Amino acid sequence: MLEYVWLIPLFPFIGFLINGLLGKRLGKGVVSVVGPAAIGFSFLTAILIFFELIHKPPSERLFEKVIFDWIVSGSFQTVIGYQIDPLSILMVLVVTGVSFFIHVYSVGYMHDDPGFSRFFTYLNLFVFMMLNLVLANNFLLMFVGWEGVGLCSYLLIGFWYEKDSAANAGKKAFIVNRVGDFGFILGMFLLFTSLGQHGIWTLDFTEVFANANKLDTTTVTAITLLFFVGACGKSAQIPLYVWLPDAMEGPTPVSSLIHAATMVTAGVYMVARCSVLYNMAPIAMTVVAIVGVATAIYTASIGFCQTDIKKILAYSTISQLGYMFLAVGVGAYAAGIFHLMTHAFFKGLLFLGAGSVMHALSGELDIRKMGALRKKIPVTFGTFFIATLAIAGIPGLSGFFSKDEILWMAFSSDRGHFLLWLAAAVAAGMTAFYMFRALFMTFFGESRVDPHVAHHIHESPKIMTVPLMVLAFLSIVGGYVGIPHVLGGANHIHEFLAPVVGGGVEPVKGHAAFSLISEAWAAGGGAGDHTALELFLMAVSVLIALTGIGIAYFLYLKNPAMPKMLAEKWRGLYQVVSNKYYVDELYQALFVNSLKKLGMGLWKGFDELVIDGTVNGMAYLIGWLSGVMRKMQTGLVQSYAFSIILGGLILVLYYVMRGLF
Repeated sequence: MLEYVWLIPLFPFIGFLINGLLGKRLGKGVVSVVGPAAIGFSFLTAILIFFELIHKPPSERLFEKVIFDWIVSGSFQTVIGYQIDPLSILMVLVVTGVSFFIHVYSVGYMHDDPGFSRFFTYLNLFVFMMLNLVLANNFLLMFVGWEGVGLCSYLLIGFWYEKDSAANAGKKAFIVNRVGDFGFILGMFLLFTSLGQHGIWTLDFTEVFANANKLDTTTVTAITLLFFVGACGKSAQIPLYVWLPDAMEGPTPVSSLIHAATMVTAGVYMVARCSVLYNMAPIAMTVVAIVGVATAIYTASIGFCQTDIKKILAYSTISQLGYMFLAVGVGAYAAGIFHLMTHAFFKGLLFLGAGSVMHALSGELDIRKMGALRKKIPVTFGTFFIATLAIAGIPGLSGFFSKDEILWMAFSSDRGHFLLWLAAAVAAGMTAFYMFRALFMTFFGESRVDPHVAHHIHESPKIMTVPLMVLAFLSIVGGYVGIPHVLGGANHIHEFLAPVVGGGVEPVKGHAAFSLISEAWAAGGGAGDHTALELFLMAVSVLIALTGIGIAYFLYLKNPAMPKMLAEKWRGLYQVVSNKYYVDELYQALFVNSLKKLGMGLWKGFDELVIDGTVNGMAYLIGWLSGVMRKMQTGLVQSYAFSIILGGLILVLYYVMRGLF
């Protein structure tokens, strides 16, 4: 089956062609089969390849399939080729698996939309591009997929282009991503030219990573930081995160697929894929970790005051992506990819659950106009509740295992630090608080639903609820592939990813914070192998999450009037946080308006005055000269005779004057 890896991206591409060229003629019935089926066949192929791969010894779990030569120029040659290894096949399983269930859900959610076939055309194209990104065996093909998912994101965010807000959100996402992509392409050029100085003209992963030791630390640091700029754009990290909340203008399945489970994780995947380079650049890794944890805690705070259910989930996504970058930043690449996988399950489910709530409430998004829905839409409530428990890190669910792995590595690894662990643990408590705030305000308490909407509330059809139940199941069991050794597990996902990203990061006794606490722990009778310390920190993180849930329960169920009182008491702070710290306004003033003024100045001062002035001035000059010359070339004999006589008189006068003087 490894030879047939090319089928994985081919099926979505065929779906894209059929729906794009024939969708309107074939009708919704055919489109609703072709769209999900294309992804389903890719998912099935990926499963078969996965089982073949795991039966091979770890050292042989690398396979490359060259489709055809792409660019051949002198010493440089690159191909359209796909690479199967533990990292790429795990990403493919996540992309195709979650995408398949979201496609099925979309058949019900988008059924009455006039752009039904166009929607599935874009969705199939997106999956094709995402699969190229994660399967590529070289940086150039990865960049094609990287740009392709950005294009599809623009198309899907602005799907309802008749709305100005959707069109503007699509443009915002496209432009902000271009800023990050500029950094990515500069990093790729620098990598190419730096290796070229050593006679290695290639961008293939295998050759680049095999010869990375020829690069000096400064160069590798510059390359990895430029790549991380690209990751910040695609994965919505500080300072390029502002596009993701606005992207909620797109249909809810788009939010679930692109902005929770797949595209926004591309930056995390890219850093993990380039682990060889990042391991050589400790400064870059520190930057990645700090930006990740700062994004996690900063965007979690914004989630406190949001009232749009999709925007709450959007800021949650940015925060969780920060967790993933914290993991890869401290060298725990496997832990970051593990959280990427579990997050795809529960965050995809949360967005689909939000869509089901909107379906029941005629498109309502404001959680202040919800409440008491748990008995009216029980399947949506049950699955949403499971996903909320998972993202809060409650023991036994998938989010607990992946989140705790990141916290432990942030504390104990040689690149970690106590402050990183503390900030991440606080962010976990904040996540639990605002997610349960959304849960309580949506499904519990008194109904605040508009009376005209209340009598229409109904559960979504099975084509929407079955994907919810499948993702809920995965949100429960998905973490059991990574049970840590301290809990008696084998951590299979770390072992599986080890050939690509290393065997994980072990606790380092020389790490100051780790040594201080572990020695104090040992002095108090704790276990010498740090098992008890890890269990203690695990219990602390769970306690922090439970505290966040408890505060949400106290404020929004026991004392529902208190949040409004606190908002009035701390009005200034509330306004700042609810307005997202005015970062959008700051960017508007510093970058958008200033660039508009620069553009207007160049238009008026340079384009019109200099460029147009030069062209128009030359035209005027030539017109004037031609007018003068036209008077000299009239075609009339008497005019020419007059000119001859006048010229003769001038010559005579000249010689007479010359003789006199």
